[in-house]
Amino acid sequence: MMDFTLWDILRNLLTGLQWTLLLSLVAFVCGGIAGLLILLARLSPLSAPRILARGYIELFQGTPLLMQLFLVFFGIALLGIDVSPWLAAATALTLFTSAFLAEIWRGCVESIGRGQWEAAESLAMSRLETLRHVVLPQALRIAVAPTVGFSVQVVKGTAVTSIIGFTELTKTGSMLANATFEPFMVYGFVALGYFLLCYPLSLAAYRLERRLNVTA
Repeated sequence: MMDFTLWDILRNLLTGLQWTLLLSLVAFVCGGIAGLLILLARLSPLSAPRILARGYIELFQGTPLLMQLFLVFFGIALLGIDVSPWLAAATALTLFTSAFLAEIWRGCVESIGRGQWEAAESLAMSRLETLRHVVLPQALRIAVAPTVGFSVQVVKGTAVTSIIGFTELTKTGSMLANATFEPFMVYGFVALGYFLLCYPLSLAAYRLERRLNVTA
């Protein structure tokens, strides 16, 4: 393995794992905030916000993440702005995540029966009050599973960012495999790293679903 010890390999992979985790958190948190705003626009009684939100969702759902990553990284550079692989990766993943989360949550909100809205209207509640106090609490229970499922896809999707030079877990593993000539061992550790990131999300979703069902 050249001059690499097992500890050297693990230490470098742990650094890549930290960058993968950080990128996933930034993309999911920022994408979640943006997705909520897009959801509100999608549910607006006004046609203009609905059309813009739908167009945004269709654009980012209908194009590959890799293409979006290239457009952000090289497109900003064409404007004369020097953008780092980290910033480009975080921006592209945030845009991608926001579109999918907005559509996931829209489906959960619209799964709530129309009678709930009509009952709230009969109590003189505004549309925003209905969303906050009646619809969203019910939609939350439905949204847990698909939201967490998509968060796992976000974690695994960070691997694509290696194509623009961002050194996350997959990129680190690729460089170590080339340097050590031990691809099976290195990529085995890489796979284990992704599992350690994704499995706790599934457990957390299961516990949250149980808690919400108990309190329902």
